[in-house]
Formats: sequence, C-alpha cells, structure tokens
Amino acid sequence: MKSNKNILRIFDGAVAIVTGGASGIGQALAEELSRRGSEVILADLQYELAQKVASQISSAGGKATAKQVDITDFMAVETLVRETVSRTGRLDYMFNNAGIGIGGEVWQHHIEDWNRIIDVNLRGVTNGVQAAYSVMFKQGFGHIVNTSSMAGLAPFPFEAGYVATKYAVVGLSSAIRVESISRGIRVSVICPGVIRTPILRGGKYGKMLADIPFDKMEPLFERYRPMSPAIFARKVLNAVAKNKAIIVVPAWWKVFWWLNRLSPSLWIFLSHRSFQKSQEEFKKLFNPDVAKK
Repeated sequence: MKSNKNILRIFDGAVAIVTGGASGIGQALAEELSRRGSEVILADLQYELAQKVASQISSAGGKATAKQVDITDFMAVETLVRETVSRTGRLDYMFNNAGIGIGGEVWQHHIEDWNRIIDVNLRGVTNGVQAAYSVMFKQGFGHIVNTSSMAGLAPFPFEAGYVATKYAVVGLSSAIRVESISRGIRVSVICPGVIRTPILRGGKYGKMLADIPFDKMEPLFERYRPMSPAIFARKVLNAVAKNKAIIVVPAWWKVFWWLNRLSPSLWIFLSHRSFQKSQEEFKKLFNPDVAKK
C-alpha cells in the first residue's frame, strides 16, 4: 500500500462507495473491490440486503459497511459522501451503479414512469457525481465510475426510457472526463451487455409495462449469453485500474456499438426487424394481446 495519502489507490487501501451495492452488479463490484483490498461502503435502499452482503464481505476478511440511501435524494447522497470522508479521510472511488429498468413500448408509458427512470438512472448518477466530485476536487484525486449500459451506446427497442437515461450517462461521463483530467480526477463509464443479475427479472424496483412477466422474458435474455457478475466485476475493475474511458463487458458486445457508429441507419433497420420478431414471439409464447396493440 502506498504511504502517500494524496494519490489514488488502486485498489489496495482505497475507499470506495458503491450505490446499488446490495445485489447484482453492485454487489459483485463491492465483493471484488474488497478482495483487492478496498474498504467498501454499500449504499442501497435495500438496507437489510446490503447489511447481509457487508457481513459476508467482513466474514471473508474484508472491510465493508452498509448504508440505506435513496440516490434520488441529493442531500442523502451528499451526507453519505461527507460522512465517509470524515471517517476515513479520503474517497478513492465513487461507483454510481444503482439503476432500474422499465420495459415496454412508448405508448404504454405514463409520465410517472418517465419521471421514475430519469430520477433513478440519471439523477441518481448526477447526485453521486456532484457529491463525490467536490471532495475529489479538494483532495486532488479520485475515480468516478458510472454504470450505463450497452443501451447507452446503441438504441434498443422496448426500453426507450432506459436507453434515454443510459445514453445520458455516457455523455455525462465523457464530458466530465474531459474537464477533470487536469484536476487529477478519473472518470469512466461501464456499459454492460447482458449480465446474470436480478434486473433480468425486473429487480426489486423494476417495472414491466407490457402484460409480460419479467420471468417470462428471461429465456430471451439467455440468447445473449449472460455473464456471471463475478467475472464481470473482475474484468471491469481491471479496466478501471487502466483508467479506460468506456468499459464494455462482455467485450463481444462492442460489435453492436461499432455497428451503430458505422451505420446508424443499418442499426435501426436491424433493430426494427428484431423488434418485430420479438413481438411475434410474445404473441406466440406469452400474451396474444401484446401483438394486437
């Protein structure tokens, strides 16, 4: 461990906050950070579950604490960051990871659905950035890692709100990275493909607007070979250590990103065909009324 307290620690001896740390990608990142020597603060609305994960990390020899935090509440996030720095004297990593999915066609949305996904997936990230950046600015180091999605690099149908927020997170992260370089602050954005996490079943706070249960859609996700969260976390942290700007894991998902960049029109054409095929499958397998709308 480096003795100089005024530099970023990778990862031994570091202090890291992980939002959405009670399950899925957040849990896997927290566990892997702990294995690499970091102290981890798991911030989540699901406090009891976060406590369970923190206890498991501690039992394995790591250092972790759980905090119940609503990331849509800036004051709560700012308090979390302030208390962490007051106790530990530093903040090396801020993983703005918490997010939700709302699935369905645009006509099925209500304004409350838009407000909710924007509040969690975008405002939750900006709250984390704002709270952490001021601390990192003063200390002269730090790494902000925002979780977006492949849906932030290539548009997918049936999840317009999710795509909108995840595109925003990619743009936000890239803009901050440009201006933070001279401040000693690193900024990365994670763009996962399909990872085997609770979000495939909707997660605790997710929502399916179409009359299709999330668990009925899980077989469709299997086509994309979901990656284990543990493997995902190892690959992501390796890329974070190298200060990669945009981190796509699994790597083969980059094909979709490159295709969309090469020819947006072709991507839209292919996505539309995939959307039509999915509608037919929903009609045959789940709910005949879906395709009649």
